[in-house]
Amino acid sequence: MHMADALLSPAVGGTFWAATAGTIAWCAKKVQQDLDDRKIPLMGVLGAFIFTAQMINFTIPATGSSGHIGGGLLLAILLGPYAAFLTIASVLVVQALFFADGGLLALGCNIFNLGVFSCFIAYPLLYKPLAGNGTSRTRIVIASIVAAIVGLQLGALGVVGETVLSGIAELPLQAFLWAMLPIHLAIGLVEGLVTAAVVTFVWQARPEILESAATTRPLGSLPIARVLAGLAVAAVLTGGVFSWFASSFPDGLEWSIAQATGKDELDEPAEGIYGLLAGFQEKTAFLPDYAFRTGEQAAAAEQAAEPAWPAVDSGTTVAGLVGGGLTLLVTIGLGLVFRKRRRTA
Repeated sequence: MHMADALLSPAVGGTFWAATAGTIAWCAKKVQQDLDDRKIPLMGVLGAFIFTAQMINFTIPATGSSGHIGGGLLLAILLGPYAAFLTIASVLVVQALFFADGGLLALGCNIFNLGVFSCFIAYPLLYKPLAGNGTSRTRIVIASIVAAIVGLQLGALGVVGETVLSGIAELPLQAFLWAMLPIHLAIGLVEGLVTAAVVTFVWQARPEILESAATTRPLGSLPIARVLAGLAVAAVLTGGVFSWFASSFPDGLEWSIAQATGKDELDEPAEGIYGLLAGFQEKTAFLPDYAFRTGEQAAAAEQAAEPAWPAVDSGTTVAGLVGGGLTLLVTIGLGLVFRKRRRTA
């Protein structure tokens, strides 16, 4: 659900940049007050895992579409909503700047859609009441599925609303809405199952992590090395190997645009803020589309060729490992800054 800049007007993009920046500042203040030092490495490893997990698009049967997890709900369950929002924001910033995944004008909307609805609505209002005290695998699975579906549906509605507010006439409201909601219902179901699987692993290894996130209590001296190791191994394997098996079908947003307009993507204006941000992103994205840079002729040949599956590609592997590593560093860096500021306050 990574929006491109062509879907937004500068006014709407700027407004959501401001709303997202305000939310980040609020979350940073909350995390600085409550951050447990032992949660910093957990934030980093989870951020790396979500980055790599988002690289794997899974096919939605009988649609010609695909989807990937958002990750905001999973982060909220394991970190609490404030640290989770900062972590998903870190993931999306790394994706936009260094991998050209999602536009820079749209970055505020993307963080808002994938972070706010999952961390501050789906998690506290749905997951926590349904999961209860977290002592039942069945309740964890049900709560994860329901909360993931609702969070992703709200995110899909957010995308539609933002394009409408932007006055994108090529995307008629009714057609776009009726494409976005059903396809993201299916994606939300899969995300719920993935979330339940990871949460169940943590619950079995260290249920105190879930209790700490739910009550904002510190982890204290709780040993979490096993959980960190498991998530780190999962991140490396996902980004380095499993990413080869990603679906080649367009994701839910791209598919919905095609259904509503008959085109794979909308043309982005080349002038003004659009051209400025596109030029900046082209300079910062050293692995665009999670692959090595190629010349125009090579890129055209790749697009014309029949996509292979699995797509064994060293560029994809490097992108997964580097992106996960960058997200790890950014997230841990934020945690260390908050710790230093708290100690000097």
